This record gives sequence, C-alpha cells and structure tokens, in this order.
Amino acid sequence: MNIPNRITLARVCMIPLFVIFMVLDFPWGEVQFGDVTLTVAQLLATLIFIIASTTDWIDGYYARKYNLVTNLGKFLDPLADKLLVSSAFIILVEYGLAPSWVVILIISREFAVTGLRLILAGGGEVVAANMLGKIKTWTQIIAIIALLLENVPFSYIDFPFADIMLYIALFFTLWSGLDYFMKNKQVFSQSK
Repeated sequence: MNIPNRITLARVCMIPLFVIFMVLDFPWGEVQFGDVTLTVAQLLATLIFIIASTTDWIDGYYARKYNLVTNLGKFLDPLADKLLVSSAFIILVEYGLAPSWVVILIISREFAVTGLRLILAGGGEVVAANMLGKIKTWTQIIAIIALLLENVPFSYIDFPFADIMLYIALFFTLWSGLDYFMKNKQVFSQSK
C-alpha cells in the first residue's frame, strides 16, 4: 500500500476518535467565547476533524505529485470523506447544530453517488472525484468546522457564517450529485 493510501486509512482511523471526543462527556472543563461555551472535548474533536480533513488534501496532492494514483485510492479517498463528513453531520444533528432535513439530503446524496460508483466499478470503471465534487467536499468541511465551533469566530459580529456555509454545502452537494448522475446516465440506459 502506497503512502497516499496509508494517509487515507489514517483519516478513516481518526473518525472514531472524533466521535468519541464529541459524544462522551469528558470532565475536562469548558472554554467561554463571548456568549458561546464550548467544552474542551468539543475543541479537541474539532481539531481532530480539521486534521482528518487536511489529510484529504495531503493524500491527493502526494498521489498526483509522485504519480501514485491507484484505483484503491480513487475508491478509498471519497469513501473516507463520506464517512468523516457523515459522522460529523449526524453528531451535529444530535446536538441541534444542524437541521436534520439538510443532513438527510446530504447523506442521501453521498449514498446515491457511492452506489453509482459501485455500479461503475462493477463494469470496470473507477471514477475519481471531479472539481465540483472537491468543492462539495470542502464546503461541507468548512460548514462542519464552523458548526462544531458553534460559529465562534463570527459570533462576536453576529454573522451566521456557519448556517450560511451549511446551505452553500447543501447547494454544492446536490449540484455535484446531479452532475455525477448526468455524466454517468449511460449506466441506467445500459442496465438490463
């Protein structure tokens, strides 16, 4: 297994750590930011999420720069992204920081595209993420970080950055999903 794929696997391994820090009630105290109070565990979970998200860029950059792009990486990288993003969104719904209907649409799109990828892979075609898919991923990541931090950087000026980013992420999620299905519609016409 090459280095980019190992980095991707490391991202997958960070997901349980992120979840544990978010859902278990560690008695490590709280930090006050204006009117917003965050637990130390929540801040650590957010840091883990940021590091895990950054590995998405690192593994892709490394794979392209050193010509280490593999079919396993093309499959594993978007799967790792979906696992990380889905777990974060579900936790955000549990904490009341994201509306469930938005998260349902986002996760449904992820399942639908993953299913289409599996159908294409069954026909011997492995499709890497395109630019629209990458924009979708990064808008989701920015929205999640802002929501995990409960909009702290923007709470001082009363600007709903986290909520705005969530709806921008929803827009790019739906657009990229539609684009993915339109570009691969031959799968449906060729099915028996």
